[in-house]
Amino acid sequence: MVRMIEFFTDYSWVLWVALVLLFVIVEVATVDFTFLMLAIGSVGGLLAGLFGAPFWLQIIVAAVVSILLLFTVRPPLLRALKRGGDPTPSNIEALLGARGVVVVPLIDRQGDSGLGQVKLSNGETWTARLLAPTGQDSLDTGATVVVTAIEGSTAVVVPGERTPS
Repeated sequence: MVRMIEFFTDYSWVLWVALVLLFVIVEVATVDFTFLMLAIGSVGGLLAGLFGAPFWLQIIVAAVVSILLLFTVRPPLLRALKRGGDPTPSNIEALLGARGVVVVPLIDRQGDSGLGQVKLSNGETWTARLLAPTGQDSLDTGATVVVTAIEGSTAVVVPGERTPS
């Protein structure tokens, strides 16, 4: 047991360098800044060891530096990283609320699903059906609609207000 303590005392720098490398590798894979803060804390433990601090003090220095960085530096880094995201909706979210014009009439007869086609404001043409509780059972060509949902490859629409031409 005494030999093991002497080993850690004499070669603690090897442990700190190994921890720094391990934490940096994990940080590169996760990009969460947690392991980066632990790596910097390990550098603090390494520096304490190089200045002659006992191993128990090196551990305390590494822990304190890591905790301070986790609570002070990491949150602003995460905010800065997430700030650059594109807030523009895409895919189905971009279609919800989109306006369009009926190009193939939507007619709901007995047993018919009332499928027709609408051309949306983004230029796409979609198979469409009327939302059931609207009270209308048909929309003719040229009627304005608004997309309320996407079900598979069908746009669920409701009548929209006419826009001035």
